[in-house]
Amino acid sequence: TQFQVAHSSIVIGAGIVAGGPYGCAESTASRVAPFWFTAVGYNLTQALQGCMQNRLSAWGIPDAKALARRAEDFAEAGRIDKLSELRSDRVYLYSGVADTVILPAIMDQTREFYRRAGVPDDQVEYVKDGKAGHALVTLAEGATCGVTKEPFLNDCDYDQAGAILKHIYGNLTPPAGALASELVEFSQKPYFQGLSRKGIADNGYVYIPPACSEAAGCRVHVAFHGCAQGYEFVGDAHIKGAGFQRWADANRLIILYPQVQSNPATNPKGCWDWWGYTQLDYLTQKAPQIIAIRRMLDALAK
Repeated sequence: TQFQVAHSSIVIGAGIVAGGPYGCAESTASRVAPFWFTAVGYNLTQALQGCMQNRLSAWGIPDAKALARRAEDFAEAGRIDKLSELRSDRVYLYSGVADTVILPAIMDQTREFYRRAGVPDDQVEYVKDGKAGHALVTLAEGATCGVTKEPFLNDCDYDQAGAILKHIYGNLTPPAGALASELVEFSQKPYFQGLSRKGIADNGYVYIPPACSEAAGCRVHVAFHGCAQGYEFVGDAHIKGAGFQRWADANRLIILYPQVQSNPATNPKGCWDWWGYTQLDYLTQKAPQIIAIRRMLDALAK
């Protein structure tokens, strides 16, 4: 969500599975706290209590209307792309009825954020009666449907990767046969050079169909892993099991799997930064992880 909102001029859509609204963890206290460590502590508390569980609703957290205004303020200040760019995007949202980590009420606020940001209803697909736990949903990979455990894949007989891709990109050619190319491991170090407290792993992964190696005109889909779902925690289970690569060859889609690494003090579960553990400017185009991903996309575009 953060990358989409920050760079909506180059992003045409997003698939968000069990994720809160943009800026949800940014606490009022963090905006006035004099020190990063103090501010990130406030944000983490809000993230856990108000953006995963719904324990701060009496205090209006999360508030999709206020978060959309915050995004508009960022856009007017030139810190993210204009929200008019976001309004042409297509968005897929999923909330599982067995998900006790990110509650359905939080996903409802994610849905409302997009409405408040101006994304038309007919461009949003919201699956809120899914049977999964806190997981990506697959045709046959992972734990039994409704179970939340590593690698956070649920076998619910549902091709969620295909549903996401088809909603974002439109009519796609169905997958056929074995993969025509190999997954490529690459060094992420050149892409986070000069960035401080980035929390990015040394290596990332990308799947490039042969047709995309031979000619221009392919699209790139970025598949962000969840908390405790990166290579550091589950190996290639997310990369190979989520199902995105199945659709790549027939539809000239490059699938990028960037990776973050855990930190015992600030990020023990290896999450992408959605509460400010890298720096307090984690929601905009100046965020270290957003900069690194944009650099990777620029490299693939070349």
